Amino acid sequence: MENASARNLWGDFLDKHLEFASEDAPKVIHFCDNEKDANTCLDLVCKDVKRATSHSLLGLQLRHEDLPKIGDFAVVTDWSGKAKCVIRTTAVRLVPYFAIREEHARLEGEGDKSLEHWKKTHWDYYNRELEEFGKTPRESMIVVFEEFEKLFQK
Repeated sequence: MENASARNLWGDFLDKHLEFASEDAPKVIHFCDNEKDANTCLDLVCKDVKRATSHSLLGLQLRHEDLPKIGDFAVVTDWSGKAKCVIRTTAVRLVPYFAIREEHARLEGEGDKSLEHWKKTHWDYYNRELEEFGKTPRESMIVVFEEFEKLFQK
């Protein structure tokens, strides 16, 4: 783990949760593609409001990233890389964009938690994400809906 802040937080987590001492080092992540949204989403996770995130399957494939798996750990940082909490994936569902419902938006906890807000902000994000690959989002695209629990915060 190259990020010293994340390495230290993971060490603090392991000190309190020895049952996970044999786990591989977690991935280090921040949410979103800009500082304001990344820091806002991190704050929502720390307040136990945000308990899910959504990836476009196509974006993961184009970046050659693995699908999240139940049991995956992640150290979540702010935009500048300062580690704030440890999360663990509890559920992963592949859902067409057009089938996202209010429950998904509520679990993500962003904005007013409405489906309308979720669709607007995620559509805009997926456009930015896929644009660099010459692709555009579609109503039928698959969204990787990942639920998680916050296990540790400093």
